[in-house]
Amino acid sequence: MGRVKLFRCGHRAGSATMLLRLCRTLVVGFPRAVRVKPTPSRLCIPACSTNDSFKPQHPSLTCPDENSRTRGWKVVGALLGLGAALAYHDHRCRAAQESPRVFTREEVRSHNSLETGVWVTLGSEVFDVTKFVDLHPGGPSKLMLAAGGPIEPFWALYASHNQPHVRELLAEYKIGELNPEDKVSPTLEASDPYADDPSRHPALRINSQRPFNAEPPPELLTENYITPNPIFFTRNHLPVPNVDPDTYRLHIVGAPGGQSLSLSLDDLYKFPKHEVTVTLQCAGNRRAEMNKVKAVKGLEWRTGAISTARWAGARLCDVLAQAGHRPRETEAHVCFEGLDSDPTGTAYGASIPLARALDPEAEVLLAYEMNGQPLPRDHGFPVRVVVPGVVGARQVKWLGRVSVESEESHSHWQRRDYKGFSPSVDWDTVDFDQAPAIQELPVQSAITEPQDGATVESGEVTIKGYAWSGGGRAVIRVDVSIDGGLTWQEAQLEGEEQCPRKAWAWRIWHLTAQVPAEQKELEVVCKAVDDSYNVQPDTVAPIWNLRGVLSNAWHRVRVHVVP
Repeated sequence: MGRVKLFRCGHRAGSATMLLRLCRTLVVGFPRAVRVKPTPSRLCIPACSTNDSFKPQHPSLTCPDENSRTRGWKVVGALLGLGAALAYHDHRCRAAQESPRVFTREEVRSHNSLETGVWVTLGSEVFDVTKFVDLHPGGPSKLMLAAGGPIEPFWALYASHNQPHVRELLAEYKIGELNPEDKVSPTLEASDPYADDPSRHPALRINSQRPFNAEPPPELLTENYITPNPIFFTRNHLPVPNVDPDTYRLHIVGAPGGQSLSLSLDDLYKFPKHEVTVTLQCAGNRRAEMNKVKAVKGLEWRTGAISTARWAGARLCDVLAQAGHRPRETEAHVCFEGLDSDPTGTAYGASIPLARALDPEAEVLLAYEMNGQPLPRDHGFPVRVVVPGVVGARQVKWLGRVSVESEESHSHWQRRDYKGFSPSVDWDTVDFDQAPAIQELPVQSAITEPQDGATVESGEVTIKGYAWSGGGRAVIRVDVSIDGGLTWQEAQLEGEEQCPRKAWAWRIWHLTAQVPAEQKELEVVCKAVDDSYNVQPDTVAPIWNLRGVLSNAWHRVRVHVVP
């Protein structure tokens, strides 16, 4: 049990000295340390483990060079790894000899807060980690994301957790097993058009189930510059189609005098492969803030309807050129049609100007890879459009048909949605025909940590967030205030360097600020500036509109300060 406490302390700030002293002691007294471990534990491992990675390895005990720190640390590492594996299997063997308590999944789900207790599962095992929440190295909020459910999806995102010493630590909190007869009950009837939707990551915050729309929690959103596929925000308008990649065909309508194309995936792979890092943002990102001014119609997106990925595929300009399309002197539009459709057979559609589609510098893709993997079903498998710098609504998923027309798409989502209006316009006076469809989005930024209502300690506070601007305009500055906008400090920008007019991806930013003495509350504010010196408006009310789109006012969170 002493070793378990060591690992817990090893995650705390200031425990490095304790760990170092212990390791030095182990190096000097190595033979004694080896003899301390009882033999029965080693004998029990093969009988209890089906995973070769947990079988003990026997390091060499020879240390000819007593001054070699490197070799000494290798010995310590071997000892700690061996000790962790043995302790974990000791626990498993003891548990196997006892009759564990059995819990249903519903019981586990009910323990999802500090008030009810925080339970998680790993495989068939149940753990009460309530006492570990405040000790979690990544912060309590990240551990709470798994509260009441399985921990495997989160370990899949952060594989460093799946280590022997972490399993040993977790083993201390085991309280029982899942009832093997308690199967996951289906939530959808077979006749439901959404019954074949893919499974999703439990961390996603769901805004609607059918169709599925969800965003990552803010504390995970800026954890990485590239958003992991499982927590990339999902915006679906219709059921997710299940497309057979072997029979898939993308139909490209040819130009007059040209040739129409019917492209398989293998055909698309023959075009030069192009990769580009692009941030996608829904027009309704941060709509929840507009709802606080006056009710709007639309999903209650917070700050997470935005994510960034490395996309790969064929350039749209190359494919259109093969179909005979060239730049035109008159206005023209590239219309996209998806394979997702409603019960009447109406598919999702959208369009972009032909000039953008044919410009190699615009880097518009017929994407078939996302972060080095085939597109996930929720994100358009097998092929989707990626239009850098443009609103997500134009980036049609499950792409089935492409044509060039003299008018923009007649789709509902192009003509009767995703448009901005004056705050004075209501549903009785709105005229969708007089407003242009949203293409490029305005400059945007938001705070992801700390969250609104959080409590921070006095002294220093670290603030994190993201910033992005549409049309390839680079973010050149993010200003942050901790006093509601009275004074400002410039944040540190992170992420890929951005080329002029091709800044397709966001910048992650952070700032460590001093909290004034005796301050009880902070109003943290951020605003971004792009390379055209566009800046976010200070309040929501002047940009309010009945659809709740284009919400990009200064982002504000209030936090409490404790001594």
